[in-house]
Amino acid sequence: MKITVVAVGKIKEKYFRDAIEEYSRRLGRFCRLELIEVADEKTPEGAGALMEEQIREKEGGRILQRLPSGAFVAALAIDGKMLDSVELSEQMERWNVNGISHMAFVIGGSLGLSAGVLQRADIRLSFSRMTFPHQLMRVILLEQVYRSFMIRSGAPYHK
Repeated sequence: MKITVVAVGKIKEKYFRDAIEEYSRRLGRFCRLELIEVADEKTPEGAGALMEEQIREKEGGRILQRLPSGAFVAALAIDGKMLDSVELSEQMERWNVNGISHMAFVIGGSLGLSAGVLQRADIRLSFSRMTFPHQLMRVILLEQVYRSFMIRSGAPYHK
């Protein structure tokens, strides 16, 4: 299976980069992982709703350009379907059994995802009703994907 993560913004903090590298290394035994960063837009202080929408659209255009054609797209969105770790593992297994060999997970910037990206998504997933920094969300996503593979392999990591 190939997994692509398309995310808005660069990871500046070393501790996040280190965690991403660690989970990327661990995932290497289960899948081919590709991490794609697209540029974020700076949000001016006091930006109104129209400006925020324009920023989401610019970032969304960059995301859509980098999404692999033919990939099953899972957008991380606060209004998405919530799964526990076992359910995510089972869902990923079902997708794989049903012929999905390439999954793309999308993480938006601080303002979320554009309507165009959400429309392109095959599924919306939510990891919580809480808001997380998009840099931390990359670590959480990679850890949960790794956990999914470990659950499927019967390894004790999940316990």
